[in-house]
Amino acid sequence: MGSLIISFIFTFNTLLVLAVSNPGWGGYPPGSFPSWPPFKPPPFPGGWPPFKPPPSSFPGWPPFKPPPTRQVDARTLSKCIKAPFSDFYSPNINKTTFTSVLNSTAQNFRCLDPSIRKPVIIFRPTDEGQVPAVVKCAQLYNLNIRVRSGGHDYEGLSYISLMKNQQFMILDLYNLRDISVDTQNRIAWVQAGATNGELYYNISQASNNLAFPAGLCSSLGIGGHLTGGGYGSMMRRYGLGADNVLDVRMVDAWGIVRSKENMDDDLFWALSGGGGGSFGIILAWKIRLVRVPSNVTMFTVVKTLEQNGTEILRRWQHVAPRIDSKLFIRVIMQVIPTGPTTSTVLSIYQALYLGDAKSLVRVMGAKFPELGVTAGQCTEMSWIQSVMVIAGFNTTRYTPDYLLQHQPAFLSNYFKAKSDFLRTPMSTRAIEGMWKIFMEQFPPSLMIWNPYGGMMGKIPEDATPFPHRKGVLCKIQYVATWLDPSAASQLRLEDWMRELYKYMGNYVSNDPREAYVNYRDLDIGKKEGTGSNCSHPEIWGPKYFKGNFQRLVMVKTMVDPWNFFNHEQSIPSLMMPNKCTEVI
Repeated sequence: MGSLIISFIFTFNTLLVLAVSNPGWGGYPPGSFPSWPPFKPPPFPGGWPPFKPPPSSFPGWPPFKPPPTRQVDARTLSKCIKAPFSDFYSPNINKTTFTSVLNSTAQNFRCLDPSIRKPVIIFRPTDEGQVPAVVKCAQLYNLNIRVRSGGHDYEGLSYISLMKNQQFMILDLYNLRDISVDTQNRIAWVQAGATNGELYYNISQASNNLAFPAGLCSSLGIGGHLTGGGYGSMMRRYGLGADNVLDVRMVDAWGIVRSKENMDDDLFWALSGGGGGSFGIILAWKIRLVRVPSNVTMFTVVKTLEQNGTEILRRWQHVAPRIDSKLFIRVIMQVIPTGPTTSTVLSIYQALYLGDAKSLVRVMGAKFPELGVTAGQCTEMSWIQSVMVIAGFNTTRYTPDYLLQHQPAFLSNYFKAKSDFLRTPMSTRAIEGMWKIFMEQFPPSLMIWNPYGGMMGKIPEDATPFPHRKGVLCKIQYVATWLDPSAASQLRLEDWMRELYKYMGNYVSNDPREAYVNYRDLDIGKKEGTGSNCSHPEIWGPKYFKGNFQRLVMVKTMVDPWNFFNHEQSIPSLMMPNKCTEVI
């Protein structure tokens, strides 16, 4: 099957196919599209996609017809991949072991419901060299591949499938977790199966003054984390994790290992924030390390509504995105009972400052006196200790080496999450209306507001696929959690969250209403009022990526035209039929 080299030019109404050639199996050669796209494509007029190529335009179109689904067992696949049979897990071999491996890093119990389709096989490679064969063998047997590094996908799309009639396997990168830190050049290589916590710990062991500005949760798998951007407590100073990616090793749809030196710049761009599971399999990242002082400072200040909580949050919107970029102050909000029939909102202001306590108190006194931060509330510590605190670990009980256990600070549970980006401050009245809906549910449901500004406002929207930059005040995360596995509990909490989300639509970004791709949300691809579960890329694409979505589609069409790498919200290829993805 030949690779497809296609040159496109956009006009406002038509996508013209200029050339199609079939030079033989081996993938697109480096430089096939060195300045792709040649200009910024205009918006798609008239719906999605902008152009449906007629079969006559493409001899042999579509370029790849997948083979019919063939039944495959673990032994057959192990022979095809030439990997030890002991590294494969299947319910037909040992259901108990298979279930244990499937559930081992699954963070959302909602996605483990017995009614949801499970993989036919799980493979845990022990060497990067086995992964190209996985791609080729999966194509041979028409197996969809779900790639799992940390299992934190909010909708579980790295280890389950909600697509109809899809036979799939999990490529679990659990064993690929090597980390190499070069302090002299301030770089590191980290394999995709390692967690943020493991990476942070290894950096801290090599230097007291280097760090990496990525996720707050220590059990996140670095492989998938950086494909969506990867925000953390130092993003206001150094940007996202994806902004500090220097190189990558990945396997493409042809089963070829590529790095920056033998891939086009547009593919590298797409990998650094364009969402996981669309362009290939990440094997490892090369990252830039950033400087931190030997001691940083943290504080945690708690306010209730009765302690002027509404006014402090209103003021926070104006201060947190504009304050010194070395300071990150997030707000975690939760409803707590105050009596048998009464409750209040507890707002936890947690801060990391890349400096000493004395300087932090001075900054807070000058810029945010309403919070009332005192020297006694500030604690100086090493950067790796701050990682533990932010991740939720009790540092009197756990030492930083516990990060090597790649375990979360909190137990996994059932949850549903959504996200928003606030660009205009909410008024006191608007916040009070938010509290009214928010307080309809007792804990453990919560909201988390993370401030932007600083470096986040200086990096152009199209520097990476992650577009939520200049003008964003904060990112909002809504989380509904429950322990009761009954459908009634899930429905009640999801309905509450959707009510809150609907209310917030009056105040957050619009046209499009932005969302964070690493907080994957299958709700936002559906057309309201239709009753359909179809996931429409023309809806979710601009929400996650704004104008960058069009360029991502172009890259996808070039590097994976027949859409081998796909999931419920993967970037679509223009070469495939125009239809939404039906979600169970």
